[in-house]
Amino acid sequence: MTAIAKERGLMVDPPAFADRWRSKYLPYLNRIRNGEMPWQVLDAVHRASLGELINELSLQTLTEADRDRLVFAWHHLPSWPDSVEGMSRLRSNYVLTTLSNGGMAHLVDLNRAARLPFDCVLSTELVRSYKPNPRVYRLVPDLLAVRPEQSMMVASHAYDLAAAAGQGMRTAFVRRPQEWGTGKPETLDISVDIVAEDFLDLASQLGS
Repeated sequence: MTAIAKERGLMVDPPAFADRWRSKYLPYLNRIRNGEMPWQVLDAVHRASLGELINELSLQTLTEADRDRLVFAWHHLPSWPDSVEGMSRLRSNYVLTTLSNGGMAHLVDLNRAARLPFDCVLSTELVRSYKPNPRVYRLVPDLLAVRPEQSMMVASHAYDLAAAAGQGMRTAFVRRPQEWGTGKPETLDISVDIVAEDFLDLASQLGS
């Protein structure tokens, strides 16, 4: 948003804009899961919530090309500094897969841009629903031929880990202080198998 605001001469606080956009994420997914909205891939959710935010902030001067740039910025986010090294260590002993609300194309772009060493890409697009629908978590045993207890959901979202545990998966919480926006740390109010400071710490705890 910083570059677009400068190009358009808009008085916008980019971090605040990103926080407000991010805050619309779960409410939109809840409406899809509850049947209030038809299924749509995450790019479409991002576009719809962006349109809502643009109206709220009276930013209608943003063009369709501007909106495309903002939506597809989610495809090219940088990884956390510890991710590549920590995941590479984990991959020496474990199969790594995404299990994400992102669409398939979205996840492929993200993984290529950040050079993340996943063995497999699993998306909620495969079941046309969103977390914490139980069908999402069953993708792992169904497609990777493991028992639920042989898999571990690694996330920085408590609701995601609780749902995974409900399907018999082991769980690891990785702290990401700004995952939900600036100054909004995730609260861990559930029991998990492992709490890690980052992926390097997780790799060490899992013997990688």
